[in-house]
Amino acid sequence: MDYKDLPDLRSLATLKAVVELGGVEQAAQALNLGQPAVTKRLRALERCYGLELMQRKGRRLELTLAGQRVYDFARLALHHQLFLLEDLDALRSGAKALRLEVTHAIGEHLLPNLLLQFDDQYPEFQIQSRMGYTRAIQTRLATGLADMALLEQAPDHPDILVQQWLDDELLLVCGHGHPLWGSDLLPLGELPRLRYVLREARSSMRIILDKALTDIGIERLPVAMEVGSTDTIVEMLERGSHVSFLPRFAVAEALAEGGLFHIKIQGLRIKRTLWIARTRSNLNNQVAEAFIGLLRG
Repeated sequence: MDYKDLPDLRSLATLKAVVELGGVEQAAQALNLGQPAVTKRLRALERCYGLELMQRKGRRLELTLAGQRVYDFARLALHHQLFLLEDLDALRSGAKALRLEVTHAIGEHLLPNLLLQFDDQYPEFQIQSRMGYTRAIQTRLATGLADMALLEQAPDHPDILVQQWLDDELLLVCGHGHPLWGSDLLPLGELPRLRYVLREARSSMRIILDKALTDIGIERLPVAMEVGSTDTIVEMLERGSHVSFLPRFAVAEALAEGGLFHIKIQGLRIKRTLWIARTRSNLNNQVAEAFIGLLRG
């Protein structure tokens, strides 16, 4: 493969700056360049890809369809470059580090205690943790940008080793203000009649929930709101009259304290597994072995 005609990162960063800052003048100021230099880099990108990337509409520059795709790639490439620089900094300093990725729900509810326990037991090691969506985490594992992940869905990739971690379940829960508080078994047919606050459609929890409901013939729930944080949903349920499906580990404390009520559903339990995933290219990481020991313990 011939790499000599590929764009450089400076040109991609320039396109990103023009788009996000609102124009050539603003990008030039942020990058400490003259406006002609910014324009020259944009033209070099267009020559590289052989397509027009930006077009003027009135007084504004807007991305073309090709430009949108190059911009999306630029964001990803520059994000990966930051990951690489952080990784090299850790190598340069000699730090014994683990690049850990977790889904948002695990990051909100399980990760804080795990990190504190690990720091108490292994102060000589360092964990660099990030939260994200399962698909993006799988990509970073497979490409070597992460060493380990804690996930709500098992990745299916030949370069990723997967191990079972914890059993979990999605529970239907409500707050004090809901008519179903303290109720007995809820018939399946009542599920589409409730109003829901759920995690966003690309979250692992939502993907698993939608599949489980589709399998029993429920194609769609009346979703009033989608919220990107389980903590926020718990707070909303405690104040309002909606219901939600949430991970057992995320609502255990609220259930024990009486802030939420578990609505049991006749003939339906949505059980699932939480997973440990590791990149096969870094299986000898001693920090990973120590962290897995903590997870198993």
